[in-house]
Order: sequence, then structure tokens, then C-alpha cells
Amino acid sequence: MRHFDGFSLARWWSMVLKEFLQLRRDRVTFGMIVGIPIMQLFLFGFVINTDPKQLPTAIISSDHSEITRSMVASMKASGYFKIVGELPNEKAGREALARGNVQFVLNIPAGFTRSLLRGERPALLIEADATDPTATAMALASLNQIAQSVAGKDLTGPLAYLSGAPAPFEVRVHRLYNPEGINQYNIVPGLMGVILTLTMVLMTGLAVTRERERGTMENLLAMPVRPIEVMTGKIVPYIAIGMLQVTIILLAARLVFRVPFAGSMVSMYLASLLFVAANLTVGIMMSSLARNQLQAMQLTMFYFLPNMLLSGFMFPFQGMPRWAQYLGNLLPLTYFNRLIRGIFLKGTGLWELWPSVWPLLLFTVLIMTIAVKFYRRTLD
Repeated sequence: MRHFDGFSLARWWSMVLKEFLQLRRDRVTFGMIVGIPIMQLFLFGFVINTDPKQLPTAIISSDHSEITRSMVASMKASGYFKIVGELPNEKAGREALARGNVQFVLNIPAGFTRSLLRGERPALLIEADATDPTATAMALASLNQIAQSVAGKDLTGPLAYLSGAPAPFEVRVHRLYNPEGINQYNIVPGLMGVILTLTMVLMTGLAVTRERERGTMENLLAMPVRPIEVMTGKIVPYIAIGMLQVTIILLAARLVFRVPFAGSMVSMYLASLLFVAANLTVGIMMSSLARNQLQAMQLTMFYFLPNMLLSGFMFPFQGMPRWAQYLGNLLPLTYFNRLIRGIFLKGTGLWELWPSVWPLLLFTVLIMTIAVKFYRRTLD
């Protein structure tokens, strides 16, 4: 048995050099060391915005006058409201809000101007998609000030007696789907997607690398099975685990957090099944790309961070810069958040949410194709 007396600077320096050489060979780890701080810096610095602007707004106008046009123009000039078009009636407005096409609908009733000139203090109606209270709070808070400024600017001369505080017309706000503004109603359904993303990608991300490290990969390659059979065969058991997680989260949402459920349970499970499949394909692709389980875990975290910050889970999606919204629209969690919140809080069906369904289907097919392609390369 050999004994070493004292601390050897030469032996210590040899260990340091060995670790540097190991890091240089492990390109995935080195990329994570450089990439994650840069990603965090850019995402936290540019993407996080709790005061979103340019929120899509539709108009239902049954009264066209100078004062109503001035109100619409002032809302647009405030920066909070982006006028995207006019709708024919209240039913169309509710449908647009339910599908998530707009954040607000301004309803100008017939006879508004006539009632205003009579001093009757008529009301404008703003309907808001309040599923995410943070996204609408500042915009709704600005409405009274906008109304006051419109009255001061347009009611002059013979109509000056109508101006002053409060404004000669009222702006009534209807917060739909989450009228109390309870954040748990928005956060808890979104947590389902976050939990499924992390667990599904991580578990399948270790699937192939585990075979390789345990030495069972040779037996797997010797079996007369196609790559697509191996991939889908590994995914199916995790689908059952994912649906079990969905059930646990649903029970907790209803029994613990008292989140209202307005939709169809069938739609809920179908949307969850599609999302679970999408994340499992991501995990199996990473499993094919990684050389060991550590690399698979690193790739999982590299994928998980953008999903957390760019999907609209933590911060309002509309508040992010345009380039970040484009990146967010490449991630399955973005569409699942819209699906799950639409089904949970609005009672919207899958067919009405088709614009969020087909990207998940396309994503799943594309990622599975890539996974199979890279798996074939591992057969050599």
C-alpha cells in the first residue's frame, strides 16, 4: 500500500489539468456553462415585463360620433390597447374572448352620444379576458384617466359644462372568467404544463442513455426492431405516468386550490395526452443525442428554462417583445397554457381551440422524426 507524505503541488496541478481536459472533451457541459448564463441574462433582461402593452382589443360600435372616435383613439394612444378590428355584436365579442383572439372588447352602445349630451352619464362597456390578472391590471386601471382626458379635450365650448371630474360618462369593466382576479386560478392550471414538461422530458431523456451506461444497449441493438418501434415502445409507459400526474394535479386544483372547472373533462384529458406525447418526443430525442445521463439532464434543463419564461406561464405573453413571442410560439408549453386555461376557466372546447392544437400535433411529428433519424446514427 502506497503512502503519500504531505501535499504535492505537482499532483494537485495534474488533477486540475485533467479536469480542464475533461471539460474540453465534454462539449455539452461546456456549452451549458456558457449558454445558460447568456440565456438567463437575455431572457430575464428583455422578456420579463409585468406591465404589458399593445394588448389586442376589438370594438363593437353602435354609435359613431366625434367623442366615441376620440375615446378609441385615446385608448390606442395610451399604448395599452391595440385596436385589431370591429366586431358585429356581443356574441362575436364573447367568442373572440373565449378563443383568446383578443384581450379586451369595447362595446359602445346605441344612443351613447345622445345620452351624454343630455347629461345622463351613459356607460361604455369593457369586457376583459381576466384569466391572467397581471396582464390586464394596468390597462384597466388606465381607463378612467383616458375617459377623463377625452372629456377634457372634446367637451369644450357650449359643452364645457359636461367636462370635469368625474368624467361625464362611465367606463364599466366586466372581468370575465376570473372576476375576483385570483392568481391561483391562472397559476395552478399553468403548473400542470410546467410539471409535465420537466418530468416527461427528464424521464425519457434518460431512457436511451441509461441503456448505454448499463451495457444493455448492445442487446437492444441486436433485437429485430425498427428505430420507430424502439422510440414509441419506450414512450408508451411514460404516457400512463403522465396521465396519472394530470389526474393528481386536477384533483389538487379542484380540492385544494378551489380552481373552477368550466370545461369538458374529455377535452382536458385529450389536450393533456397530446401535450404529454409532445414532451416525451422531446425527451426521447435528447436521449438519442446525449452520450450519458448527465448530458441528458443538462439538455433537459436547457430546454426547460425557455419553456418557463417564454410560454406565458410566469409573465404575460403579450408583454414580451415580438422576437420573444416568436420563440415562445415554437414551444409546446405556450399552446398548452392556452388550451388548459381555456378549458379550465372559459369552458372552451378543443375544436374552438384548434389554433393551439395543430401546432402541438405538428411539433410531435417533427421531433419524433428527428429522434428516429439520430437514433439510426447510433446504430453504427
